[in-house]
Amino acid sequence: MPPRWHLFRSRIPARIVVRASQQARSPLSLRLAAQRCITSNEKPLPKADEGAPGPNQEQLPHVSEEAASMSKITGEGGPEIEEQGTPVDEVLKRDETSQKKVPKVLQEQIQPSSPNSTRSFSTWARSRQEAIISFEDSGLQTTGHKFELPALPLAPNMHLKYRYAPIVKQVTNLLMRDGKLSVAQRKMAMILNHLRTASPPTVNPERPLLPGSPPASHLPLNPILYLTLAIDSVAPLLRIRAQKGMAGGGVALQMPVPLALRQRRRQAVMWILDTASKKPSRGSGRAGFAQKVAEEIIAIVEGRSGVWDRRGGIHKLAVSARANLNVRRR
Repeated sequence: MPPRWHLFRSRIPARIVVRASQQARSPLSLRLAAQRCITSNEKPLPKADEGAPGPNQEQLPHVSEEAASMSKITGEGGPEIEEQGTPVDEVLKRDETSQKKVPKVLQEQIQPSSPNSTRSFSTWARSRQEAIISFEDSGLQTTGHKFELPALPLAPNMHLKYRYAPIVKQVTNLLMRDGKLSVAQRKMAMILNHLRTASPPTVNPERPLLPGSPPASHLPLNPILYLTLAIDSVAPLLRIRAQKGMAGGGVALQMPVPLALRQRRRQAVMWILDTASKKPSRGSGRAGFAQKVAEEIIAIVEGRSGVWDRRGGIHKLAVSARANLNVRRR
Protein backbone atom coordinates (compact mmCIF):
# COMPACT_ATOMS: atom_id res chain seq x y z
CA MET A 1 0.00 0.00 0.00
CA PRO A 2 1.57 3.36 -0.89
CA PRO A 3 2.34 5.69 1.99
CA ARG A 4 0.01 8.49 2.79
CA TRP A 5 0.96 11.95 1.78
CA HIS A 6 0.55 14.52 4.55
CA LEU A 7 0.20 18.13 3.63
CA PHE A 8 1.96 19.66 6.69
CA ARG A 9 4.72 17.04 7.02
CA SER A 10 5.77 17.08 3.44
CA ARG A 11 9.07 18.77 2.60
CA ILE A 12 8.02 19.53 -0.97
CA PRO A 13 6.04 22.71 -1.13
CA ALA A 14 2.60 21.98 -2.43
CA ARG A 15 1.21 24.24 -5.10
CA ILE A 16 -2.43 24.75 -4.70
CA VAL A 17 -4.25 26.05 -7.75
CA VAL A 18 -7.46 27.77 -7.00
CA ARG A 19 -9.90 27.70 -9.92
CA ALA A 20 -12.48 30.27 -10.41
CA SER A 21 -15.85 28.95 -9.43
CA GLN A 22 -18.31 28.69 -12.29
CA GLN A 23 -21.29 30.88 -11.96
CA ALA A 24 -24.55 28.99 -11.72
CA ARG A 25 -26.48 29.42 -14.97
CA SER A 26 -30.10 30.24 -14.73
CA PRO A 27 -32.68 28.05 -16.49
CA LEU A 28 -33.47 28.59 -20.15
CA SER A 29 -36.97 29.76 -19.38
CA LEU A 30 -35.61 32.58 -17.20
CA ARG A 31 -32.83 33.58 -19.61
CA LEU A 32 -35.25 34.16 -22.48
CA ALA A 33 -36.40 37.69 -22.79
CA ALA A 34 -40.03 38.09 -21.89
CA GLN A 35 -42.18 39.04 -24.86
CA ARG A 36 -44.74 41.61 -24.16
CA CYS A 37 -48.18 40.94 -25.56
CA ILE A 38 -50.41 43.68 -26.82
CA THR A 39 -53.39 44.00 -24.58
CA SER A 40 -56.50 46.01 -25.00
CA ASN A 41 -55.35 48.38 -22.29
CA GLU A 42 -51.98 49.17 -23.82
CA LYS A 43 -52.68 49.17 -27.58
CA PRO A 44 -56.19 48.35 -28.87
CA LEU A 45 -56.72 46.53 -32.17
CA PRO A 46 -57.51 48.67 -35.23
CA LYS A 47 -61.18 49.09 -35.95
CA ALA A 48 -62.62 48.54 -39.41
CA ASP A 49 -64.81 51.07 -41.10
CA GLU A 50 -68.52 50.60 -41.09
CA GLY A 51 -69.57 48.04 -43.74
CA ALA A 52 -65.98 47.05 -44.50
CA PRO A 53 -64.51 43.64 -43.50
CA GLY A 54 -62.04 43.46 -40.69
CA PRO A 55 -58.34 42.56 -40.99
CA ASN A 56 -59.06 38.82 -40.57
CA GLN A 57 -62.40 38.70 -42.36
CA GLU A 58 -61.30 39.07 -45.97
CA GLN A 59 -61.84 35.96 -48.06
CA LEU A 60 -59.49 34.77 -50.75
CA PRO A 61 -60.78 35.22 -54.29
CA HIS A 62 -61.98 32.27 -56.33
CA VAL A 63 -59.51 30.54 -58.62
CA SER A 64 -61.29 31.86 -61.70
CA GLU A 65 -61.41 35.40 -60.31
CA GLU A 66 -57.73 35.28 -59.44
CA ALA A 67 -56.91 34.01 -62.94
CA ALA A 68 -59.02 36.77 -64.47
CA SER A 69 -57.25 39.46 -62.44
CA MET A 70 -53.85 38.08 -63.36
CA SER A 71 -54.81 38.04 -67.03
CA LYS A 72 -55.69 41.74 -66.84
CA ILE A 73 -52.28 42.50 -65.37
CA THR A 74 -50.32 40.43 -67.85
CA GLY A 75 -52.52 41.32 -70.83
CA GLU A 76 -53.30 37.68 -71.67
CA GLY A 77 -56.70 36.15 -72.25
CA GLY A 78 -58.19 34.72 -69.08
CA PRO A 79 -61.38 32.87 -68.20
CA GLU A 80 -64.74 34.51 -68.79
CA ILE A 81 -66.25 34.69 -65.34
CA GLU A 82 -69.57 36.10 -66.47
CA GLU A 83 -70.33 33.10 -68.70
CA GLN A 84 -69.55 30.32 -66.24
CA GLY A 85 -72.41 28.35 -64.73
CA THR A 86 -76.02 29.36 -64.21
CA PRO A 87 -76.84 32.48 -62.15
CA VAL A 88 -78.92 31.91 -59.06
CA ASP A 89 -81.48 34.51 -60.09
CA GLU A 90 -82.27 32.67 -63.31
CA VAL A 91 -82.76 29.43 -61.40
CA LEU A 92 -85.10 31.13 -58.98
CA LYS A 93 -87.13 32.73 -61.76
CA ARG A 94 -88.06 29.32 -63.08
CA ASP A 95 -89.15 28.10 -59.62
CA GLU A 96 -91.80 30.26 -57.98
CA THR A 97 -91.92 28.11 -54.84
CA SER A 98 -88.26 28.71 -54.10
CA GLN A 99 -88.64 32.48 -54.49
CA LYS A 100 -90.66 32.68 -51.30
CA LYS A 101 -88.04 30.83 -49.25
CA VAL A 102 -84.89 32.64 -50.37
CA PRO A 103 -83.39 35.50 -48.31
CA LYS A 104 -84.44 39.07 -48.99
CA VAL A 105 -81.08 39.84 -50.56
CA LEU A 106 -81.75 37.32 -53.32
CA GLN A 107 -85.36 38.43 -53.65
CA GLU A 108 -84.15 41.94 -54.49
CA GLN A 109 -81.76 40.58 -57.13
CA ILE A 110 -84.44 38.71 -59.06
CA GLN A 111 -86.49 41.84 -59.72
CA PRO A 112 -87.03 42.70 -63.42
CA SER A 113 -84.97 45.85 -63.08
CA SER A 114 -81.94 43.91 -61.96
CA PRO A 115 -79.13 43.97 -64.55
CA ASN A 116 -78.07 40.43 -63.63
CA SER A 117 -81.11 38.88 -65.33
CA THR A 118 -80.42 40.05 -68.87
CA ARG A 119 -78.73 36.85 -70.07
CA SER A 120 -80.51 34.89 -72.76
CA PHE A 121 -78.86 31.56 -71.92
CA SER A 122 -78.65 29.56 -68.72
CA THR A 123 -75.44 27.58 -69.00
CA TRP A 124 -71.93 28.03 -70.24
CA ALA A 125 -72.38 25.24 -72.80
CA ARG A 126 -75.36 26.88 -74.51
CA SER A 127 -73.31 29.96 -75.34
CA ARG A 128 -70.97 27.74 -77.31
CA GLN A 129 -73.60 25.48 -78.83
CA GLU A 130 -72.87 26.80 -82.29
CA ALA A 131 -69.23 25.80 -81.95
CA ILE A 132 -70.14 22.18 -81.13
CA ILE A 133 -70.12 20.20 -84.37
CA SER A 134 -71.54 16.77 -85.03
CA PHE A 135 -69.21 13.95 -85.97
CA GLU A 136 -71.60 12.69 -88.66
CA ASP A 137 -72.41 16.05 -90.24
CA SER A 138 -68.89 17.39 -90.20
CA GLY A 139 -66.69 16.53 -93.15
CA LEU A 140 -63.70 15.49 -91.08
CA GLN A 141 -60.66 14.57 -93.08
CA THR A 142 -58.71 11.43 -92.32
CA THR A 143 -55.40 13.22 -92.63
CA GLY A 144 -52.87 11.56 -90.39
CA HIS A 145 -54.87 8.36 -89.97
CA LYS A 146 -53.57 5.08 -91.33
CA PHE A 147 -57.12 3.80 -91.86
CA GLU A 148 -60.40 5.59 -92.46
CA LEU A 149 -62.58 6.51 -89.50
CA PRO A 150 -65.43 4.07 -88.80
CA ALA A 151 -68.89 4.90 -90.06
CA LEU A 152 -71.48 5.86 -87.47
CA PRO A 153 -73.54 4.31 -85.98
CA LEU A 154 -71.24 1.41 -85.22
CA ALA A 155 -72.29 -2.09 -86.23
CA PRO A 156 -73.32 -4.58 -83.49
CA ASN A 157 -70.18 -6.66 -84.09
CA MET A 158 -67.96 -3.65 -83.30
CA HIS A 159 -68.40 -4.33 -79.58
CA LEU A 160 -65.33 -5.45 -77.65
CA LYS A 161 -66.90 -8.78 -76.69
CA TYR A 162 -67.91 -9.60 -80.27
CA ARG A 163 -64.76 -8.53 -82.10
CA TYR A 164 -64.02 -12.13 -83.17
CA ALA A 165 -66.00 -14.29 -85.56
CA PRO A 166 -68.47 -16.64 -83.80
CA ILE A 167 -66.74 -19.76 -85.12
CA VAL A 168 -63.33 -18.52 -83.93
CA LYS A 169 -64.66 -17.78 -80.45
CA GLN A 170 -66.36 -21.16 -80.20
CA VAL A 171 -63.29 -23.12 -81.30
CA THR A 172 -61.13 -21.08 -78.90
CA ASN A 173 -63.40 -21.97 -75.97
CA LEU A 174 -63.23 -25.66 -76.92
CA LEU A 175 -59.43 -25.47 -77.10
CA MET A 176 -59.21 -23.92 -73.63
CA ARG A 177 -58.05 -26.12 -70.75
CA ASP A 178 -58.09 -25.23 -67.04
CA GLY A 179 -59.49 -21.78 -67.80
CA LYS A 180 -56.33 -20.61 -69.60
CA LEU A 181 -57.91 -18.46 -72.28
CA SER A 182 -54.67 -16.80 -73.39
CA VAL A 183 -53.11 -20.18 -74.16
CA ALA A 184 -56.16 -21.17 -76.21
CA GLN A 185 -56.07 -17.87 -78.10
CA ARG A 186 -52.40 -18.42 -78.92
CA LYS A 187 -53.19 -21.89 -80.26
CA MET A 188 -56.08 -20.48 -82.31
CA ALA A 189 -53.77 -17.87 -83.82
CA MET A 190 -51.25 -20.58 -84.73
CA ILE A 191 -53.98 -22.64 -86.41
CA LEU A 192 -55.16 -19.71 -88.53
CA ASN A 193 -51.58 -18.80 -89.40
CA HIS A 194 -50.88 -22.36 -90.52
CA LEU A 195 -54.01 -22.35 -92.71
CA ARG A 196 -52.97 -19.04 -94.23
CA THR A 197 -49.43 -20.10 -95.06
CA ALA A 198 -50.24 -23.64 -96.23
CA SER A 199 -50.51 -24.54 -99.92
CA PRO A 200 -54.00 -24.57 -101.48
CA PRO A 201 -55.83 -27.86 -100.83
CA THR A 202 -57.08 -30.28 -103.45
CA VAL A 203 -60.80 -30.98 -103.02
CA ASN A 204 -61.98 -34.59 -103.32
CA PRO A 205 -65.05 -34.83 -105.64
CA GLU A 206 -66.37 -37.83 -103.68
CA ARG A 207 -66.54 -35.73 -100.51
CA PRO A 208 -67.61 -32.29 -101.69
CA LEU A 209 -67.75 -29.27 -99.45
CA LEU A 210 -70.79 -27.11 -98.82
CA PRO A 211 -72.47 -25.73 -101.94
CA GLY A 212 -71.47 -22.20 -102.83
CA SER A 213 -67.96 -22.51 -101.39
CA PRO A 214 -65.18 -20.53 -103.10
CA PRO A 215 -62.46 -22.26 -105.15
CA ALA A 216 -59.85 -24.18 -103.20
CA SER A 217 -57.10 -21.81 -104.36
CA HIS A 218 -58.86 -18.90 -102.59
CA LEU A 219 -59.19 -20.55 -99.18
CA PRO A 220 -55.70 -19.68 -97.81
CA LEU A 221 -56.46 -16.01 -98.46
CA ASN A 222 -59.20 -16.12 -95.82
CA PRO A 223 -58.26 -18.53 -93.00
CA ILE A 224 -61.48 -17.87 -91.04
CA LEU A 225 -63.56 -18.91 -94.08
CA TYR A 226 -61.22 -21.88 -94.47
CA LEU A 227 -61.94 -22.97 -90.90
CA THR A 228 -65.69 -22.35 -91.14
CA LEU A 229 -66.03 -24.29 -94.39
CA ALA A 230 -64.16 -27.31 -93.00
CA ILE A 231 -66.19 -27.44 -89.77
CA ASP A 232 -69.60 -26.92 -91.39
CA SER A 233 -68.88 -29.54 -94.06
CA VAL A 234 -68.38 -32.35 -91.51
CA ALA A 235 -70.87 -31.09 -88.91
CA PRO A 236 -73.66 -33.68 -88.35
CA LEU A 237 -77.26 -32.64 -88.89
CA LEU A 238 -78.68 -35.04 -86.30
CA ARG A 239 -77.78 -36.86 -83.13
CA ILE A 240 -79.07 -40.16 -81.73
CA ARG A 241 -80.89 -40.10 -78.41
CA ALA A 242 -81.79 -43.29 -76.53
CA GLN A 243 -85.39 -43.00 -75.33
CA LYS A 244 -85.99 -45.40 -72.46
CA GLY A 245 -89.25 -47.33 -72.22
CA MET A 246 -90.42 -46.54 -75.74
CA ALA A 247 -90.45 -50.23 -76.83
CA GLY A 248 -91.95 -51.50 -73.58
CA GLY A 249 -90.34 -53.47 -70.83
CA GLY A 250 -87.64 -50.85 -70.27
CA VAL A 251 -86.19 -51.31 -73.75
CA ALA A 252 -84.76 -48.08 -75.17
CA LEU A 253 -85.27 -46.93 -78.73
CA GLN A 254 -82.88 -44.78 -80.71
CA MET A 255 -84.51 -41.50 -81.70
CA PRO A 256 -82.95 -39.02 -84.17
CA VAL A 257 -82.89 -35.43 -82.89
CA PRO A 258 -82.03 -32.44 -85.10
CA LEU A 259 -79.21 -30.12 -83.98
CA ALA A 260 -78.89 -26.36 -84.09
CA LEU A 261 -75.99 -24.61 -85.83
CA ARG A 262 -73.93 -24.12 -82.69
CA GLN A 263 -74.51 -27.73 -81.59
CA ARG A 264 -73.50 -29.04 -85.00
CA ARG A 265 -70.27 -27.05 -84.96
CA ARG A 266 -69.44 -28.14 -81.44
CA GLN A 267 -69.76 -31.82 -82.36
CA ALA A 268 -67.57 -31.35 -85.44
CA VAL A 269 -64.87 -29.50 -83.45
CA MET A 270 -64.84 -32.21 -80.78
CA TRP A 271 -64.30 -34.83 -83.49
CA ILE A 272 -61.44 -32.80 -84.98
CA LEU A 273 -59.72 -32.29 -81.61
CA ASP A 274 -60.11 -35.98 -80.74
CA THR A 275 -58.57 -37.06 -84.04
CA ALA A 276 -55.72 -34.52 -83.73
CA SER A 277 -54.87 -35.62 -80.18
CA LYS A 278 -54.40 -39.23 -81.38
CA LYS A 279 -51.85 -38.26 -84.03
CA PRO A 280 -48.19 -38.89 -83.20
CA SER A 281 -46.27 -35.92 -81.91
CA ARG A 282 -43.58 -34.37 -84.09
CA GLY A 283 -41.64 -32.79 -81.28
CA SER A 284 -42.01 -30.52 -78.29
CA GLY A 285 -43.08 -26.90 -78.35
CA ARG A 286 -46.11 -24.71 -78.15
CA ALA A 287 -47.12 -25.16 -81.79
CA GLY A 288 -47.27 -28.97 -81.67
CA PHE A 289 -50.97 -29.46 -81.03
CA ALA A 290 -51.99 -26.40 -83.05
CA GLN A 291 -50.15 -27.75 -86.07
CA LYS A 292 -51.88 -31.13 -85.77
CA VAL A 293 -55.30 -29.45 -85.61
CA ALA A 294 -54.50 -27.33 -88.67
CA GLU A 295 -53.35 -30.40 -90.60
CA GLU A 296 -56.58 -32.19 -89.67
CA ILE A 297 -58.63 -29.26 -91.01
CA ILE A 298 -56.70 -29.39 -94.28
CA ALA A 299 -57.31 -33.16 -94.41
CA ILE A 300 -61.05 -32.55 -94.02
CA VAL A 301 -61.13 -30.17 -96.96
CA GLU A 302 -59.14 -32.65 -99.05
CA GLY A 303 -61.41 -35.56 -97.99
CA ARG A 304 -58.68 -37.56 -96.22
CA SER A 305 -59.88 -37.22 -92.64
CA GLY A 306 -61.67 -39.89 -90.65
CA VAL A 307 -64.19 -37.31 -89.43
CA TRP A 308 -66.10 -37.85 -92.67
CA ASP A 309 -66.69 -41.48 -91.67
CA ARG A 310 -68.02 -40.43 -88.27
CA ARG A 311 -70.46 -38.03 -89.88
CA GLY A 312 -71.61 -40.65 -92.38
CA GLY A 313 -72.14 -43.25 -89.64
CA ILE A 314 -74.31 -40.86 -87.59
CA HIS A 315 -76.43 -40.01 -90.64
CA LYS A 316 -76.92 -43.66 -91.60
CA LEU A 317 -77.97 -44.54 -88.06
CA ALA A 318 -80.37 -41.58 -87.97
CA VAL A 319 -81.97 -42.59 -91.28
CA SER A 320 -82.53 -46.15 -90.05
CA ALA A 321 -83.95 -44.90 -86.73
CA ARG A 322 -86.40 -42.40 -88.20
CA ALA A 323 -89.06 -45.13 -88.22
CA ASN A 324 -89.03 -44.97 -84.41
CA LEU A 325 -90.47 -41.47 -84.46
CA ASN A 326 -94.00 -42.86 -85.01
CA VAL A 327 -93.76 -45.34 -82.13
CA ARG A 328 -96.05 -44.40 -79.24
CA ARG A 329 -94.94 -44.74 -75.66
CA ARG A 330 -96.30 -47.87 -73.96
